Amino acid sequence: MTDLFAKWKTGLAKTSKATFGRIATLVGATEITSESWDELEASLIQADLGIEIAGDTLDTLRRFVRDGGLTRSDELASALRAELRSRLETPPPLEWKSAPSVIMVVGVNGAGKTTTIAKLGQRYQAEGKSILFGAADTFRAAAVDQLQVWGERIGVDVVSGAPESDSGAVAFNTVQAGVARKIDIVFIDTAGRLHTRFNLMEELKKVYRVIGKAMPGAPHAVWLVLDSTTGQNALQQAKAFKDAVGVTGVILTKLDSSARGGFAFAIQRELGLPILFAGLGEKPEDLAPFDPDAFVDGILGK
Repeated sequence: MTDLFAKWKTGLAKTSKATFGRIATLVGATEITSESWDELEASLIQADLGIEIAGDTLDTLRRFVRDGGLTRSDELASALRAELRSRLETPPPLEWKSAPSVIMVVGVNGAGKTTTIAKLGQRYQAEGKSILFGAADTFRAAAVDQLQVWGERIGVDVVSGAPESDSGAVAFNTVQAGVARKIDIVFIDTAGRLHTRFNLMEELKKVYRVIGKAMPGAPHAVWLVLDSTTGQNALQQAKAFKDAVGVTGVILTKLDSSARGGFAFAIQRELGLPILFAGLGEKPEDLAPFDPDAFVDGILGK
């Protein structure tokens, strides 16, 4: 457990040092003035919580000070931690009820979808699950090659098609292969696309529908991969993908490279989507199940 919390603290060091470390210092002041509140609000917004969440958090802390008549550093720090923690839900346990369970993975270009799929495959393979990858990103030849390299490395078969072939057909064939082979979990990699490109989002909807034709009830989950370094911009991406294909969970990549980890709170508030995993480094084991307590302690530098 100590190693796990240390990993989160190390992975969130940039966010902590850039913003939340200062916030923890501010709420620990022996006297809090109007200027202190202004600086605290600016720091929360800089941390990418968003204006509304920053305002709500400040209101809670002000009530704590006013109602309790307290300014002790440990009590204010505890109030901040409790308020931030209340804004993050604990991810529901993942249940694999179908054979196979089909997971469609979506996101914009460069978010890290293909690498994330490989890490997920390796994680569940270590738990004794049989895995199959579908390389439905047919527009970027390197994506197919990348997934195949990962597949060879960890011993997972990859279903693919010809370059620029129909991505829906690849997804369909992958699901059918998963059913025939009685695979436990099938991951479908989709082409990265800007959420503002209407035609590409329509194509993504088509892939979603085709998966359902290959296996009624599928996909059983749609996981959105978001690049943590994009901050609040990722929120608009998430809304578009949720509307298009009913995203059921979020994976945050590159948290260790970002000083904008606070936007995780905005995801929860605006979308009501659970954060399932977080990327805390380059190694496969650095893709960790999201832990709200470790996340809050990590950004506060505890």
